[in-house]
Amino acid sequence: MIIEFFGGLLIMRLRLVKNLNFKMIIIVLFIFLISLLAIASASHANKPEGTLHYTIMQAVWFIIGLLAMIFILLIDYNTIASFSIYIYIANILMLILVYAVGKTTMGAQRWIPIGPFSLQPSEFAKLALIISLSKHLEKTKGVKNLKDLIYVFIHVGIPLLLILKQPDLGTSLVLLAIMFSLVFVSGINLKLFFGVIGAGILSMPVLWEFLHDYQRKRILVFLNPNLDPLGAGYHVIQSKIAIGSGRILGKGLFHGTQNQLDFIPEQHTDFIFAVIGEEMGFIGSILLLVLFVLLIYNVLQIALKSKDTLGTFIATGVASMWTFQMLVNVGMTLGLMPVTGIPLPFVSYGGSSLLMNMMALGLVLNVGMRRQKILF
Repeated sequence: MIIEFFGGLLIMRLRLVKNLNFKMIIIVLFIFLISLLAIASASHANKPEGTLHYTIMQAVWFIIGLLAMIFILLIDYNTIASFSIYIYIANILMLILVYAVGKTTMGAQRWIPIGPFSLQPSEFAKLALIISLSKHLEKTKGVKNLKDLIYVFIHVGIPLLLILKQPDLGTSLVLLAIMFSLVFVSGINLKLFFGVIGAGILSMPVLWEFLHDYQRKRILVFLNPNLDPLGAGYHVIQSKIAIGSGRILGKGLFHGTQNQLDFIPEQHTDFIFAVIGEEMGFIGSILLLVLFVLLIYNVLQIALKSKDTLGTFIATGVASMWTFQMLVNVGMTLGLMPVTGIPLPFVSYGGSSLLMNMMALGLVLNVGMRRQKILF
C-alpha cells in the first residue's frame, strides 16, 4: 500500500515536470546572464578600484531565488492562494515594520536590515497583492459592480499608501498596474472601468499636491530635461547620451565611457539599461527586449491555458507587473518616461527585487505545470 502511494506520487510529480515551461527558465537565464555582465561593468569589476561585490551578490540572490522558485513549484498554487489573507496581512505588517526599524537611504525609508543584508518589503508587496487579489477575484467571480470595485480599491489602497509614505512612487504605480490588469481581466463592465480611469485622470491636479518636491521636479524635468541639467535632469541627459553613443554594436563590455567614468548615476540599479545600451549597442538592447517579450508572451499563454480563473489571474498579474516595470524602466532611460526608480526585472541589481521576481516566476510556472488535472 505504501509502495503504491509513493509510486503514484512519483508518477504525479513526473507528469507535472513534463508540463513545466522550460522555455521560460532558459529565457530568464539569458536575461540574468546579461544582467551579470552589465552589473560587472557598471561596478568596474575589471579595474583595480572596481568591485565584484555586486556581481557576486546578484549571483547569490539568484541562487536563493532559484531555491525559492523550486519550493513554490512543489506546492499547488491553489494551496498557496488559500493562505492569501495571511500573506496579505504579513506583508502589511512588514511594511509597517519599515517605519519602526527600517534604514533610510537617499531620503527613502524602505529597507529592513537583517544582518549583512537588507530586505525591501515593498518589493514583496507586489507578489503578495497578486496572490491575495487574485484569490479575492476568484471568490467574488470578478468585479460586477461599484461595490466590488470599492473593495478592490481598499484592498490595494492599504499597502499602496504605506509604500507611498516611504516614499516609493514607482512601486505604488506597479501596484496600480497590477490592480487595473486584474480588474480588467475579471470581466468588469467597460463603462465602469474607463469611468474610473477617467476619474483618475481628472484627479491628477489634486494628486499633484500630495507629491514630494523631488517627485514634482522629476515630472517637470521629464517634460524638459534641460530645466535642471545638473540636478533632476542629469540622470536622463547622461542616460540618453550613453545609449545614443552605443550606436549599433556598442562600445564593448567595460568600454562605455559614460559608464566607466561614472557619468551615469545609479548605473547598476535603476539605469542598468543605459549601460547595456552604451556597451552592447542597439543589437544588445533589442536582444534583451526580445527576451522580455518572449518571457511575457509565455506568461500570457499560461494565463490563457490555465485550468481555473485563479491561475489566469495570477499569471496575468505577473505579466502586467513585468510589462509595466520593463516599459517604465526602459522608457525613463530613454527619456520617454519620468524617473521613478522602478528596477528592470531580473536585470537591475537588488536582492529583494531578484528574489521576488524568481518567486513570481515559480508561481507562474506552477500555474502552467498544473494546467491539467492529474489523475491516478
